[in-house]
Amino acid sequence: MTTPLSDHLSFGDSVRALLDGKNFASVATLGPDGSPQNSVVWIKRDGDTVLFSSVDHRQKVRNLLRDPRISVSVYDLANPYTSVEIRGTAEILPDPGKQLPHDLSHKYLGVDPPAEKEDEARVIIRVVPRKIVGFSA
Repeated sequence: MTTPLSDHLSFGDSVRALLDGKNFASVATLGPDGSPQNSVVWIKRDGDTVLFSSVDHRQKVRNLLRDPRISVSVYDLANPYTSVEIRGTAEILPDPGKQLPHDLSHKYLGVDPPAEKEDEARVIIRVVPRKIVGFSA
C-alpha cells in the first residue's frame, strides 16, 4: 500500500533509516524534451535533505540547471518491499574539495574513491523534499 508519509519537509524515522543505510537511489530528472532521465546514485542524508554527487557536465546536472524538479526513489536492499519516493527540487552546490564522493565511497565501500582528474568539477546535488511517499508490503 502506498501512503503519503509527509506533506512537509521532515523525514520520519523509517525514511531516515532507509536513507542512512547502504541503499542505492534512483534519481529521475526531466530532459530537454520533457522525457524522464534516470540514474542510479549513492546518497547521503543531510538533515531532512538528500545529497548526491555528480560531475558538472553530466546530463542530470544539465537537466536540473534547466528544471530543478527531481524524484529520488530508494528501496531497502534487505527488504525490497520497503521503499520511499522523495519528490522535490534540487539545489546544485560546488564541491571543490570533492568531499562528498569521499564520504559516499566510505559509506558504501569503506574505502577512499579512486583519484579523479584535477580539472573535473564535482557538484553536490541537494534534494529538498516537497512530497514524501513510502511503500511497505
